[in-house]
Amino acid sequence: MGDQKTIPNGIKFLIGGVSGMGATCFVQPLDLIKNRMQLSGTKVSTMSVVTGIIKNEGFFSFYAGLSAGLMRQATYTTTRLGIYTWLFELASKDGQPNFVTKAALGMAAGCVGAFVGTPAEVALIRMTADGRLPLAERRNYKNVFHALFRIIRDEGILTLWRGAIPTMGRAMVVNAAQLASYSQAKQALLDTGYFQENITLHFASSMISGLVTTAASMPVDIAKTRIQNMKIVDGKPEFKGALDVLGKVVRNEGPLALWKGFFPYYARLGPHTVLTFIFLEQMTAAYKSRLS
Repeated sequence: MGDQKTIPNGIKFLIGGVSGMGATCFVQPLDLIKNRMQLSGTKVSTMSVVTGIIKNEGFFSFYAGLSAGLMRQATYTTTRLGIYTWLFELASKDGQPNFVTKAALGMAAGCVGAFVGTPAEVALIRMTADGRLPLAERRNYKNVFHALFRIIRDEGILTLWRGAIPTMGRAMVVNAAQLASYSQAKQALLDTGYFQENITLHFASSMISGLVTTAASMPVDIAKTRIQNMKIVDGKPEFKGALDVLGKVVRNEGPLALWKGFFPYYARLGPHTVLTFIFLEQMTAAYKSRLS
């Protein structure tokens, strides 16, 4: 208790945001591969997407949209952490909240964080998708700020929140699934007697949690991705909403296309959680040692 009091809430939120940004630097290529697979209207494999990117765009193109990915963490993760901490403190006044309450708080925090982070998410989707388009159709955003400026100038400020509803829905699903599956997986692994409370347990629990969360959230994620990347043709949007996207995907590409990009999405989710946790612990320890 004494240690926690030495770290102001503002610093906790800052550390949380920076931790997410640090993890993003490692998993950005997986985000790009996942987005490319979700946007393809045909059946593609992870390997074909990877080899195509290396052949046609070069290795460093895997980090296209990194500035938008960092901006997303700075807005989404920091807001989510701040809202969750605030709500948790309110719910803890009458004692420790139960698991269902924690899950509900996580969903609410994820929903608000997703709304705040949607502009960066729109920029990220477009920047990671640009390389798959013909040269004449590319948006050629230089960085996240250039992307946001161009979107506001060319399409209006409300376009920054295109796909906000499925983005918020995805955040709620992800937070609920992660909370439930991570705690269950952690307890189950501890009960085997082969694990103890350390980074190995956190990594294994995160990967199991990532599997469950990926399966639960991918249909909402693919709807979000396609809506945020769609273009307006003759004054009409390509999709009417999330349900329209899902209906067209199932009809034109088959039900399994709702989980297109499953492997890179899953491979990103687990390590991102683990890396965020490692950075969080290290920066918190460093901050405490500077105070002592």
